[in-house]
Amino acid sequence: MPSRTVDVNGTAWEVLPSGFVTQSAADEFGVLFVRGSGADRELRVSRYCPSGARAREASLAACSDAALVELFERSQPSAMSPEGGYAP
Repeated sequence: MPSRTVDVNGTAWEVLPSGFVTQSAADEFGVLFVRGSGADRELRVSRYCPSGARAREASLAACSDAALVELFERSQPSAMSPEGGYAP
């Protein structure tokens, strides 16, 4: 899936599925929000349970920008999630 970009409070964040599989993989998946690159990269992670389209890429593509911003607001820093490697 080509990544999407969403604006959160004037900051652009790249949005993409994480690819990390958990025991709940049939019902939900991780969504990564990435800003910057290299040492300045910031990563936030949220869990997403799709409705309608079940494929990860299709369900994210069907999300409105407002829904992605709401998902971002429920996200957590990468240090708190396995998708982010528990890295600060």
